[in-house]
Amino acid sequence: MESFETYRTYLFSIAYRMLGSAMDAEDMVQETYLRYQTTPPETIHSLKAFLTTILTRLCMDQLQLARRKREQYVGPWLPEPILTTTTPASEDPAERVEREESISMAFLMLLEQLQPFERAVFLLREVFGYDFAEIATMLDKSEAACRRSFSRAKKHLAEHRPRFPASAQTHRQLLSGYFQAVQTGETTALMNLLSEDVTLWADGGGKVKQAALRPIAGRDAVARFSLGTKRFWPENSRVELEEVNGQAALIIRAGGQVFSVLTIEVEEGRIQAIRIIANPDKLARV
Repeated sequence: MESFETYRTYLFSIAYRMLGSAMDAEDMVQETYLRYQTTPPETIHSLKAFLTTILTRLCMDQLQLARRKREQYVGPWLPEPILTTTTPASEDPAERVEREESISMAFLMLLEQLQPFERAVFLLREVFGYDFAEIATMLDKSEAACRRSFSRAKKHLAEHRPRFPASAQTHRQLLSGYFQAVQTGETTALMNLLSEDVTLWADGGGKVKQAALRPIAGRDAVARFSLGTKRFWPENSRVELEEVNGQAALIIRAGGQVFSVLTIEVEEGRIQAIRIIANPDKLARV
């Protein structure tokens, strides 16, 4: 028997990709539930389509609000990280790769550049496999408008995605190498891991005084900043290699608290981007 609970996890996975915030995604799922509760059951033909429609529209409104809020956000805004170690063993490996890529930090940051409508169309089509007729009904737009939006979004993402994505093994090796070099203070070893035009973003949300307020670009500057931040790690902190947003990431913990999460993006065997999430409000899920 289908119920709202049948689709709760599914709805969360759409909302999280739409918003890049687990906290907001939970709120949207809850709001969808409240609206479902007040709808006469006989008027619902397909529960999945009905819930997806409500949720997607709520997320589009939420994105508009979030954009206005982010103009006041202190420093760079990064998505809220989530642990993704638990994957059903029965899952098809190709599907797993696709699912992990669609929640990677790099991908969520690319989605940020799309308009809310484009983002909704792209995700519903590309990640969740709806056809254009269904999407048009859900978003109350013409099929032609949905197709146009989808091809714009796809083109934009294709232009900005890494051309030669690294294997999970290379990714993990570079991440471990980065940590090793920072811990031992080896500048040369660190420089060798970084690409010429590497960029580092640190999201402290104005609550972590050592977080850089703007992106740091270039190999020298990023190496200096990386080595310099080690002295801010809390005493007795330990660093763990965990899977966050489908990829290996470093989580710095001290006591029972998470201090920060660090993820990298790799291209052509070098670290192309480093993202550090240290805003305490965003660390609840790791």
